[in-house]
Amino acid sequence: MSSSDIRANQVVMITGAGAGLGEAMARRFHRAGAEIIACDVAEDRIQALADSLGSRVMPLVMDVTSEADWAGAIQQSMERLGRVDVLINNAGVAAAGRLEDTSLEDWRWVMEIDLFGVMLGCQAILPTFRQQGSGHIINVASMAGLAGAPEINAYGTAKAGVIAMSEMLRAEVTSAGIEVSALCPAFVKTRLTETMRANHDGYEKRVKRWMETSGVSADDVAEVVYQAVLKPKFLLLTHPQTKWLWRLKRWAPELYFKFLMRGIKKAQRRVKEAASSQVN
Repeated sequence: MSSSDIRANQVVMITGAGAGLGEAMARRFHRAGAEIIACDVAEDRIQALADSLGSRVMPLVMDVTSEADWAGAIQQSMERLGRVDVLINNAGVAAAGRLEDTSLEDWRWVMEIDLFGVMLGCQAILPTFRQQGSGHIINVASMAGLAGAPEINAYGTAKAGVIAMSEMLRAEVTSAGIEVSALCPAFVKTRLTETMRANHDGYEKRVKRWMETSGVSADDVAEVVYQAVLKPKFLLLTHPQTKWLWRLKRWAPELYFKFLMRGIKKAQRRVKEAASSQVN
């Protein structure tokens, strides 16, 4: 792709840009000629990103759960660059566990960052987009928000909320020339497990294994997002298997549930067999 694929100097703001999907998206849009506003709570990470990319990068340290930080980020962006064309609400965390086993503290932690952080970003950018008469919001959810899988209740609920909020927001702003997309990747190798909270042993290792064997990279996901800006689309599914699983769930929900539970039982059996082999 050449830089002519998007408008010259298009301004793209990305939260959680210091690592993983956020970093991959920042690099993809930068390679296409965009101005990047790289936002992250970790100053060292976004400064390293800015240093590696060189020009056309504006690093901003911000906490997505802070209204004041959002207001400051939008203000600084407008003062320095004059506009924002794309907001990618990517920053997020994960918690693993069944509903009754997940602490209230972990529920609040996930909801505050993964759902309310996204909502605050949308609220902060909308006046600018409405004034411009254009803009594109991409909210990073997860296949976990669609799948209804067990043992990720808090995380899946937050991501399902992001998808629902994005659907309603799309209906609210389409007449203003504003696009909305919901990104729903499955397992991708990122640094998510570094901050993930899990209430039982072994889950982090399983997630890392699923990330390693998914066959889809952060760069692959970044390309999906980039293409969605070129040709707007609402639901962005990044893994081949999730596309037909989503169709199955919509068209035959009970059959999908049976398929899901059969897969869960197989996974649980593999975990037990692996544990048994380690003991022996």
